[in-house]
Amino acid sequence: MYRLPRQQYSWGVASIGYARVSTREQNPDGQTDALEAAGCAKVFVEHASGVLAKRPALEDALDYLRAGDTLVVTKLDRLGRSVRNLKEVADGLQERGVGLRALSQGIDTTTPGGRLFFHLLAAIAEFEHDLIVERTRDGLAAARARGRKGGGRLKLTPTKARQARAMYDEKTYTVQQIAETFGVSRGTIYRHLTEHAEPSVRG
Repeated sequence: MYRLPRQQYSWGVASIGYARVSTREQNPDGQTDALEAAGCAKVFVEHASGVLAKRPALEDALDYLRAGDTLVVTKLDRLGRSVRNLKEVADGLQERGVGLRALSQGIDTTTPGGRLFFHLLAAIAEFEHDLIVERTRDGLAAARARGRKGGGRLKLTPTKARQARAMYDEKTYTVQQIAETFGVSRGTIYRHLTEHAEPSVRG
């Protein structure tokens, strides 16, 4: 991968910012202003949905970071596609000796307390996700017991689409299982997955 020059920051550690907005119509200035105010020597800006697997600006930011640096975001949801993905990024940074700060949530993994808080937050979010999936399945089972079936006519709301994407990213559910969880057809799930240009879709 092409490695961006560190220029005048090559002599020492630095705070590097990462900002993301979902569309090109959205303005990232609020994030970039906050990151610069927090002392970021350089800010990488992404114009991409959080569910997209490929985010070039994030890849450049991660490639730019060195041991002792800190990656700074305004909020954790700017960084990860899902709780699992967020934890993978944070674990990768920690292995490289790079810190992570989330300004609005007061998280700083360069401190023992910050690392603990981050992992607690990730665990709570994962637990919440599992509860949503379990409740959805229980609701569908109850509906089927009353003679109603989850059908392909239903469409996924944006929230459910994100949840379906998170389940798919975990690599533990098939498309059929995800479809049954949300009471839609496999075609509906495939449609939402392929809209975001995933390289492959499991059956």
